[in-house]
Amino acid sequence: METAPLSPIFQSPGPFATVLVDVSHDSENAEHEHELRVRTACDALTEQGADPGVVQTVRERLMEPVHRPAPVGRMLVVAGDKALLDEAVAVRVDQPVASYGPLPDLASWIQHRDSVLTFVLAVVDHVGGDVAIFDSGVPEPADETTAGGETQHVHKVPVGGWSALRYQHVTENVWKQNARDVADEILARVAEGIDLVLLAGDPQSRSLVLEAIEGSSATIVELESGSRAEDGGDEAMQQAVREALLDQVVRRRLALSRELKDRLGREYAVATGVRDVADAFVRGQVETLLIDPQDAAELTLDPADHTGLELGAGAPSGPVPATQALVAAAALTDAPVSVAPSSILGGAPVAALLRWDQDSTGSAG
Repeated sequence: METAPLSPIFQSPGPFATVLVDVSHDSENAEHEHELRVRTACDALTEQGADPGVVQTVRERLMEPVHRPAPVGRMLVVAGDKALLDEAVAVRVDQPVASYGPLPDLASWIQHRDSVLTFVLAVVDHVGGDVAIFDSGVPEPADETTAGGETQHVHKVPVGGWSALRYQHVTENVWKQNARDVADEILARVAEGIDLVLLAGDPQSRSLVLEAIEGSSATIVELESGSRAEDGGDEAMQQAVREALLDQVVRRRLALSRELKDRLGREYAVATGVRDVADAFVRGQVETLLIDPQDAAELTLDPADHTGLELGAGAPSGPVPATQALVAAAALTDAPVSVAPSSILGGAPVAALLRWDQDSTGSAG
């Protein structure tokens, strides 16, 4: 999960109330169950010493309905009377989080978000295409644009002679121009940092768009299902999208696992364990943080033992949960965080891929 969007949270001095609860409404008693979950979370914050105003802000926010299909998990981080993070994602939250302390408790949220991808879905035909940005944890597009639209001479006609050949060339040029318009829209989204594009629709139009975006840094996946026409094929395309996203999540996790295993085997540019990872953050070495939230839950980190460790405006003066401190350090250095079992992390609850190697004498290798 990219942590850059989390960085502004740590500009607040805290303390922070962090709540992650299930807000799904998919049963006859959904409203009552929702109210009970919110009450339980607020009571837990009160027991941990949260200010009444903070608790009230949390309660009011969480009681606001989320109009999305179940399942829905909602994450809320509040400092003072201000909500610093309020997001929902399409996951079932079985173990709620309610914590109050000098740092937000984001590990559980990251665990849910780690399999959520932001992607471009482009559905094309000869007239152009619909280009939308989706977050795979949310069913509605965050942004949607229609590109192309030239319809004159868009259809070939069965006439003979030289005029037919000329007409065919004009038609094909219209198709190519519409495809280029769609491609430009896709490339603009890729330039914004989205690195996954799903391309659906008419096969010939897909081919033209692919040709126009050749060389893009994004991963391009063609879907065999789906069209712009409302012909009842939506479910087939949705299933194709789900399968493509799952495949991408698995591929990325396997690649990360292989990279970590290789570095551990060579003892190169890798750190394991809370202390070594924290020291790597001090040196600005961490490229990617990997954590096992369950195994790391009981571990603590004292910032005083790691001079120079940046934890934000509300830096604690004593020991704090290790996952909270390391996630804060990751967010403040734009280091992505991924979740993996400790069995993959060399038996440690936390590990990090490093930007460069550090030998035993402390010099760069």
